[in-house]
Amino acid sequence: MDAKIVVNEIRKSFKSGKSLLPVVDGVSLSVADGEFVAIVGPSGCGKSTLMKIISGFERPDAGAVRIDDVVRTGPSSKGIVISQHGSVFPWLTVQQNLMFGLNGDGHGDKAALADHYAEMVGLKGFENSYPHELSGGMLKRVELARAFVVKPEILYMDEPFSALDALMNLRMRTELLRILSEERHTVLLITHDVEEALYMADRILVLSPRPTRIQASFEVPFAHPRKLSRPEFQEMKEEILRELGVTA
Repeated sequence: MDAKIVVNEIRKSFKSGKSLLPVVDGVSLSVADGEFVAIVGPSGCGKSTLMKIISGFERPDAGAVRIDDVVRTGPSSKGIVISQHGSVFPWLTVQQNLMFGLNGDGHGDKAALADHYAEMVGLKGFENSYPHELSGGMLKRVELARAFVVKPEILYMDEPFSALDALMNLRMRTELLRILSEERHTVLLITHDVEEALYMADRILVLSPRPTRIQASFEVPFAHPRKLSRPEFQEMKEEILRELGVTA
């Protein structure tokens, strides 16, 4: 498959008093078109900074990011960011939130399209509800639908389900995989949860402590749906945890 995202030797430091604090230290990676890549690393290692650089919301001090072989200089309509902080507008209904990103005249019946994606994520019947009338899990579904309705080529996901309880987290992972089985997207997921990465991704990259670099890479050559209780998943989980400095 052709590379959708190519990251070449990016570096980033931030001012800390009178000195510079290195955060990203020469990271290079590529993500194929349609591939799902998860990035895991220890807390504070620079995962979110790396995601901001790749998605165009932060400029690297050195190196470059290319999307479809074009150097990235800022955010692009080709990609949508879904973060742990949420992006639903509280003053708009579910339908209005989903229609918000449908700019221009090339979308046909915008209300019908919004309702289609609301139904896709299990929110049929809640199109006219406001965010304060929804549960946390339903709000996360609205965010997923908002991302998918504009048909982005790339989904940048920064710990999108970390605020959910364990059961809802699992439901949202399964929901995302179901949608991805119907619609083709390239996905880059930042997570601290190794099991989440194993459950969803085609490949897992392990970051080192700050200043971060890619320490290891693991292919996950198993079809969905996956049962993480299988011995091969447990062995891979233990390998990744060892890379992260965690031992049983």
